[in-house]
Amino acid sequence: MNLEEKINIVKDILKDKKVVIGFSGGADSTLIGYLSSQVAKDTLAITIDNQLMPKGFVENTKKLAQSFGIKHEIFGIDFNDYEYFLSNDSKRCFNCRNLMYSKIEEIASENGFDFICDGNNISDLVIDRPGILITYEKNFKTPFIEAKLTSKEIHKYLNDNNIPYSKSTTCLATRIPTNMQITPEKIERISYCENYISANTDCEIVKVRDLGELGIIEVDKVNELLIDDKYNNINDELKSKGFEKLALNLSQIDDDESIDIDYENNSFTYQLPFTINLENTKKQLKGVIFDSGEKIELENISIFEDGLIEGHDLETYEIALNKFMEILPKLRRNI
Repeated sequence: MNLEEKINIVKDILKDKKVVIGFSGGADSTLIGYLSSQVAKDTLAITIDNQLMPKGFVENTKKLAQSFGIKHEIFGIDFNDYEYFLSNDSKRCFNCRNLMYSKIEEIASENGFDFICDGNNISDLVIDRPGILITYEKNFKTPFIEAKLTSKEIHKYLNDNNIPYSKSTTCLATRIPTNMQITPEKIERISYCENYISANTDCEIVKVRDLGELGIIEVDKVNELLIDDKYNNINDELKSKGFEKLALNLSQIDDDESIDIDYENNSFTYQLPFTINLENTKKQLKGVIFDSGEKIELENISIFEDGLIEGHDLETYEIALNKFMEILPKLRRNI
Protein backbone atom coordinates (compact mmCIF):
# COMPACT_ATOMS: atom_id res chain seq x y z
CA MET A 1 0.00 0.00 0.00
CA ASN A 2 1.46 3.38 -0.99
CA LEU A 3 1.37 6.59 1.03
CA GLU A 4 -1.56 8.13 -0.80
CA GLU A 5 -3.66 5.01 -0.25
CA LYS A 6 -2.91 5.13 3.47
CA ILE A 7 -3.87 8.82 3.62
CA ASN A 8 -7.16 7.98 1.90
CA ILE A 9 -7.87 5.39 4.60
CA VAL A 10 -7.45 8.12 7.22
CA LYS A 11 -9.75 10.45 5.28
CA ASP A 12 -12.40 7.73 5.07
CA ILE A 13 -12.21 7.24 8.85
CA LEU A 14 -12.67 10.97 9.49
CA LYS A 15 -15.19 11.67 6.74
CA ASP A 16 -18.45 13.31 7.88
CA LYS A 17 -17.58 12.81 11.57
CA LYS A 18 -17.60 15.41 14.35
CA VAL A 19 -13.96 14.98 15.25
CA VAL A 20 -12.12 15.98 18.41
CA ILE A 21 -8.32 15.96 18.23
CA GLY A 22 -5.76 16.10 21.00
CA PHE A 23 -3.69 18.84 19.36
CA SER A 24 -0.01 19.54 20.05
CA GLY A 25 0.95 21.01 16.69
CA GLY A 26 3.53 18.27 16.18
CA ALA A 27 3.66 16.24 12.97
CA ASP A 28 1.03 13.68 13.93
CA SER A 29 -1.70 15.93 15.32
CA THR A 30 -1.03 18.52 12.60
CA LEU A 31 -1.72 15.99 9.87
CA ILE A 32 -4.84 14.71 11.65
CA GLY A 33 -6.07 18.31 11.95
CA TYR A 34 -5.28 19.08 8.32
CA LEU A 35 -7.04 15.99 6.96
CA SER A 36 -9.99 16.41 9.29
CA SER A 37 -10.44 20.00 8.13
CA GLN A 38 -10.86 18.65 4.59
CA VAL A 39 -13.34 15.81 5.14
CA ALA A 40 -14.92 15.91 8.61
CA LYS A 41 -18.33 17.40 9.36
CA ASP A 42 -16.83 19.42 12.21
CA THR A 43 -13.42 19.51 13.90
CA LEU A 44 -12.42 20.64 17.37
CA ALA A 45 -8.73 20.72 18.24
CA ILE A 46 -8.01 20.65 21.98
CA THR A 47 -4.63 21.69 23.33
CA ILE A 48 -3.71 20.94 26.94
CA ASP A 49 -1.24 23.46 28.35
CA ASN A 50 0.48 21.61 31.18
CA GLN A 51 3.29 24.16 31.66
CA LEU A 52 5.79 21.48 30.67
CA MET A 53 6.11 22.09 26.94
CA PRO A 54 8.81 23.88 24.90
CA LYS A 55 8.70 27.61 24.24
CA GLY A 56 6.06 28.73 21.73
CA PHE A 57 4.05 25.53 22.07
CA VAL A 58 0.62 27.12 22.65
CA GLU A 59 1.14 29.93 20.14
CA ASN A 60 2.06 27.42 17.45
CA THR A 61 -1.11 25.37 18.02
CA LYS A 62 -3.21 28.53 17.71
CA LYS A 63 -1.55 29.46 14.43
CA LEU A 64 -1.93 25.99 12.91
CA ALA A 65 -5.57 25.55 13.92
CA GLN A 66 -6.41 28.94 12.46
CA SER A 67 -4.64 28.09 9.19
CA PHE A 68 -6.75 24.92 8.89
CA GLY A 69 -9.97 26.76 9.72
CA ILE A 70 -10.83 24.46 12.63
CA LYS A 71 -12.12 25.25 16.09
CA HIS A 72 -9.48 25.33 18.80
CA GLU A 73 -9.74 25.24 22.58
CA ILE A 74 -6.85 25.56 25.05
CA PHE A 75 -7.14 24.27 28.61
CA GLY A 76 -4.57 24.49 31.36
CA ILE A 77 -3.65 21.72 33.78
CA ASP A 78 -1.09 22.49 36.49
CA PHE A 79 0.83 19.25 36.86
CA ASN A 80 2.45 20.61 40.02
CA ASP A 81 -0.85 19.78 41.73
CA TYR A 82 -0.35 16.05 41.11
CA GLU A 83 2.29 14.58 43.41
CA TYR A 84 2.01 11.13 41.83
CA PHE A 85 3.10 12.68 38.53
CA LEU A 86 5.94 14.67 40.08
CA SER A 87 7.31 11.52 41.75
CA ASN A 88 8.27 10.52 38.20
CA ASP A 89 8.00 6.76 38.49
CA SER A 90 7.72 4.34 35.58
CA LYS A 91 4.05 5.32 35.13
CA ARG A 92 4.84 9.00 34.50
CA CYS A 93 3.78 9.07 30.83
CA PHE A 94 0.79 6.83 31.60
CA ASN A 95 -0.33 9.24 34.35
CA CYS A 96 0.30 12.28 32.16
CA ARG A 97 -1.81 10.99 29.30
CA ASN A 98 -4.55 9.92 31.69
CA LEU A 99 -4.81 13.47 33.05
CA MET A 100 -4.82 15.10 29.63
CA TYR A 101 -7.11 12.62 27.89
CA SER A 102 -9.62 12.72 30.74
CA LYS A 103 -9.88 16.48 30.21
CA ILE A 104 -10.18 16.08 26.43
CA GLU A 105 -12.92 13.47 26.98
CA GLU A 106 -14.79 15.87 29.27
CA ILE A 107 -14.57 18.78 26.83
CA ALA A 108 -15.64 16.60 23.89
CA SER A 109 -18.71 15.44 25.79
CA GLU A 110 -19.67 18.98 26.78
CA ASN A 111 -19.52 20.05 23.12
CA GLY A 112 -21.47 17.11 21.71
CA PHE A 113 -18.50 15.34 20.09
CA ASP A 114 -18.15 11.58 20.42
CA PHE A 115 -15.40 10.80 17.87
CA ILE A 116 -12.15 11.51 19.70
CA CYS A 117 -8.85 10.67 18.05
CA ASP A 118 -5.17 11.14 18.65
CA GLY A 119 -2.14 11.12 16.39
CA ASN A 120 -0.50 7.89 17.49
CA ASN A 121 1.01 6.17 14.48
CA ILE A 122 2.10 2.58 13.93
CA SER A 123 5.78 3.24 14.66
CA ASP A 124 4.84 4.61 18.10
CA LEU A 125 3.88 1.06 19.03
CA VAL A 126 7.48 -0.23 18.88
CA ILE A 127 8.79 2.52 21.20
CA ASP A 128 8.65 2.59 25.00
CA ARG A 129 5.57 4.83 25.29
CA PRO A 130 3.15 3.40 27.90
CA GLY A 131 0.65 6.23 27.40
CA ILE A 132 -0.84 4.25 24.50
CA LEU A 133 -2.67 2.18 27.13
CA ILE A 134 -4.78 5.23 28.00
CA THR A 135 -5.69 5.64 24.33
CA TYR A 136 -6.93 2.05 24.33
CA GLU A 137 -8.65 2.36 27.71
CA LYS A 138 -10.62 5.43 26.68
CA ASN A 139 -11.37 4.02 23.25
CA PHE A 140 -9.91 7.03 21.44
CA LYS A 141 -9.63 6.44 17.71
CA THR A 142 -6.22 6.06 16.08
CA PRO A 143 -6.61 6.62 12.32
CA PHE A 144 -2.86 6.53 11.63
CA ILE A 145 -2.51 3.15 13.32
CA GLU A 146 -5.47 1.79 11.37
CA ALA A 147 -3.84 3.00 8.15
CA LYS A 148 -0.41 1.63 9.24
CA LEU A 149 1.24 5.02 8.79
CA THR A 150 4.73 5.46 10.25
CA SER A 151 6.33 8.68 11.49
CA LYS A 152 8.55 8.72 8.43
CA GLU A 153 5.56 8.55 6.08
CA ILE A 154 3.72 11.27 8.01
CA HIS A 155 6.72 13.59 7.79
CA LYS A 156 7.05 12.89 4.07
CA TYR A 157 3.40 13.75 3.42
CA LEU A 158 3.64 16.98 5.43
CA ASN A 159 6.85 18.02 3.69
CA ASP A 160 5.64 17.06 0.20
CA ASN A 161 2.48 19.13 0.71
CA ASN A 162 4.20 22.08 2.40
CA ILE A 163 2.18 21.69 5.59
CA PRO A 164 4.06 23.38 8.47
CA TYR A 165 4.36 21.68 11.86
CA SER A 166 6.44 21.98 15.00
CA LYS A 167 9.37 19.63 15.42
CA SER A 168 9.61 20.35 19.14
CA THR A 169 6.51 19.24 21.05
CA THR A 170 7.80 16.72 23.58
CA CYS A 171 7.19 17.29 27.28
CA LEU A 172 10.17 18.71 29.18
CA ALA A 173 9.53 16.25 32.01
CA THR A 174 10.80 13.49 29.71
CA ARG A 175 14.29 15.01 30.06
CA ILE A 176 14.39 13.91 33.72
CA PRO A 177 15.22 10.23 34.33
CA THR A 178 12.58 8.00 35.87
CA ASN A 179 12.47 8.08 39.69
CA MET A 180 14.18 11.48 39.90
CA GLN A 181 11.70 13.99 41.32
CA ILE A 182 10.24 16.52 38.86
CA THR A 183 10.41 20.08 40.22
CA PRO A 184 9.53 23.50 38.76
CA GLU A 185 13.21 24.45 39.14
CA LYS A 186 14.38 21.53 37.00
CA ILE A 187 11.77 22.25 34.32
CA GLU A 188 12.77 25.93 34.28
CA ARG A 189 16.46 25.04 33.93
CA ILE A 190 15.79 22.58 31.09
CA SER A 191 13.58 25.11 29.30
CA TYR A 192 16.18 27.88 29.59
CA CYS A 193 19.02 25.67 28.34
CA GLU A 194 17.08 24.33 25.37
CA ASN A 195 15.92 27.82 24.40
CA TYR A 196 19.51 29.11 24.61
CA ILE A 197 20.80 26.40 22.28
CA SER A 198 17.90 26.91 19.85
CA ALA A 199 18.49 30.67 19.76
CA ASN A 200 22.21 30.32 19.10
CA THR A 201 22.18 27.52 16.51
CA ASP A 202 20.07 26.42 13.56
CA CYS A 203 18.95 23.27 15.38
CA GLU A 204 15.21 22.61 15.13
CA ILE A 205 15.10 19.89 17.77
CA VAL A 206 16.95 20.38 21.06
CA LYS A 207 16.79 18.32 24.21
CA VAL A 208 18.83 18.78 27.39
CA ARG A 209 18.70 15.70 29.61
CA ASP A 210 18.94 16.69 33.28
CA LEU A 211 20.85 14.09 35.27
CA GLY A 212 21.54 16.41 38.18
CA GLU A 213 25.14 17.59 37.95
CA LEU A 214 25.40 16.23 34.39
CA GLY A 215 23.52 17.62 31.41
CA ILE A 216 23.35 15.69 28.14
CA ILE A 217 22.67 17.72 25.01
CA GLU A 218 20.81 16.09 22.10
CA VAL A 219 20.15 17.92 18.83
CA ASP A 220 19.12 17.16 15.27
CA LYS A 221 22.22 18.88 13.83
CA VAL A 222 25.32 18.01 15.85
CA ASN A 223 27.66 19.95 13.54
CA GLU A 224 25.79 23.15 14.42
CA LEU A 225 27.31 23.04 17.89
CA LEU A 226 30.81 22.63 16.48
CA ILE A 227 30.74 25.55 14.05
CA ASP A 228 32.86 28.47 15.30
CA ASP A 229 33.29 26.59 18.58
CA LYS A 230 29.71 27.38 19.60
CA TYR A 231 29.93 24.55 22.10
CA ASN A 232 32.26 26.69 24.25
CA ASN A 233 29.60 29.36 24.77
CA ILE A 234 26.92 26.70 25.25
CA ASN A 235 29.11 24.94 27.81
CA ASP A 236 29.67 28.16 29.77
CA GLU A 237 26.01 29.21 29.68
CA LEU A 238 24.62 25.86 30.76
CA LYS A 239 27.18 25.56 33.55
CA SER A 240 26.01 28.95 34.81
CA LYS A 241 22.63 27.29 35.34
CA GLY A 242 24.04 24.70 37.71
CA PHE A 243 25.36 21.87 35.56
CA GLU A 244 28.89 20.83 36.52
CA LYS A 245 29.50 18.83 33.34
CA LEU A 246 27.95 18.85 29.87
CA ALA A 247 28.04 16.01 27.37
CA LEU A 248 27.02 16.01 23.71
CA ASN A 249 25.21 12.96 22.38
CA LEU A 250 26.86 12.36 19.00
CA SER A 251 23.82 10.44 17.76
CA GLN A 252 21.65 13.07 16.13
CA ILE A 253 17.94 13.13 16.96
CA ASP A 254 16.06 11.54 14.08
CA ASP A 255 12.29 11.46 14.45
CA ASP A 256 11.74 9.83 11.03
CA GLU A 257 10.79 6.55 12.69
CA SER A 258 9.86 3.58 10.55
CA ILE A 259 9.55 -0.15 11.24
CA ASP A 260 12.06 -2.65 9.94
CA ILE A 261 11.93 -6.34 10.84
CA ASP A 262 14.65 -8.99 10.70
CA TYR A 263 13.37 -11.26 7.93
CA GLU A 264 14.99 -14.43 6.61
CA ASN A 265 13.74 -17.76 5.23
CA ASN A 266 10.07 -16.76 5.42
CA SER A 267 10.40 -15.84 9.10
CA PHE A 268 10.96 -12.67 11.11
CA THR A 269 11.81 -11.54 14.62
CA TYR A 270 11.35 -8.23 16.41
CA GLN A 271 12.35 -7.42 19.98
CA LEU A 272 10.14 -4.76 21.57
CA PRO A 273 11.64 -2.54 24.30
CA PHE A 274 9.02 -3.55 26.86
CA THR A 275 7.39 -6.69 28.23
CA ILE A 276 3.96 -7.93 27.21
CA ASN A 277 0.97 -8.50 29.47
CA LEU A 278 -0.07 -11.77 27.87
CA GLU A 279 -3.36 -12.05 29.73
CA ASN A 280 -4.60 -8.64 28.54
CA THR A 281 -3.17 -9.21 25.07
CA LYS A 282 -5.00 -12.50 24.70
CA LYS A 283 -8.31 -10.65 25.21
CA GLN A 284 -7.60 -8.64 22.04
CA LEU A 285 -6.77 -11.65 19.89
CA LYS A 286 -8.69 -14.20 17.88
CA GLY A 287 -7.29 -17.54 16.80
CA VAL A 288 -5.03 -18.28 19.77
CA ILE A 289 -3.83 -21.87 19.33
CA PHE A 290 -1.40 -22.09 22.26
CA ASP A 291 -0.88 -20.24 25.54
CA SER A 292 1.87 -21.34 27.90
CA GLY A 293 1.83 -18.37 30.24
CA GLU A 294 5.16 -17.29 28.75
CA LYS A 295 4.05 -16.96 25.14
CA ILE A 296 0.97 -16.88 22.94
CA GLU A 297 0.90 -18.56 19.55
CA LEU A 298 -1.32 -17.68 16.62
CA GLU A 299 -1.25 -19.28 13.19
CA ASN A 300 1.81 -17.36 11.98
CA ILE A 301 2.83 -15.31 15.02
CA SER A 302 4.37 -16.05 18.41
CA ILE A 303 4.18 -13.38 21.13
CA PHE A 304 6.55 -13.74 24.07
CA GLU A 305 6.18 -12.19 27.49
CA ASP A 306 9.65 -10.61 27.22
CA GLY A 307 8.54 -8.57 24.17
CA LEU A 308 9.90 -10.81 21.44
CA ILE A 309 7.63 -11.23 18.42
CA GLU A 310 8.29 -14.01 15.91
CA GLY A 311 6.59 -14.73 12.60
CA HIS A 312 6.87 -17.80 10.39
CA ASP A 313 5.60 -19.19 7.08
CA LEU A 314 5.33 -15.69 5.60
CA GLU A 315 6.33 -15.73 1.94
CA THR A 316 7.68 -12.19 1.51
CA TYR A 317 9.08 -9.37 3.59
CA GLU A 318 6.03 -7.23 2.78
CA ILE A 319 3.61 -9.93 3.98
CA ALA A 320 5.65 -10.39 7.16
CA LEU A 321 5.81 -6.65 7.86
CA ASN A 322 2.08 -6.27 7.31
CA LYS A 323 1.39 -9.20 9.65
CA PHE A 324 3.60 -7.63 12.31
CA MET A 325 1.82 -4.28 11.94
CA GLU A 326 -1.55 -6.00 12.26
CA ILE A 327 -0.55 -7.55 15.58
CA LEU A 328 0.99 -4.41 17.14
CA PRO A 329 -2.32 -2.67 18.10
CA LYS A 330 -3.44 -5.91 19.79
CA LEU A 331 -0.51 -5.97 22.19
CA ARG A 332 -0.98 -4.82 25.77
CA ARG A 333 2.28 -3.96 27.47
CA ASN A 334 3.32 -3.92 31.10
CA ILE A 335 4.31 -0.70 32.85
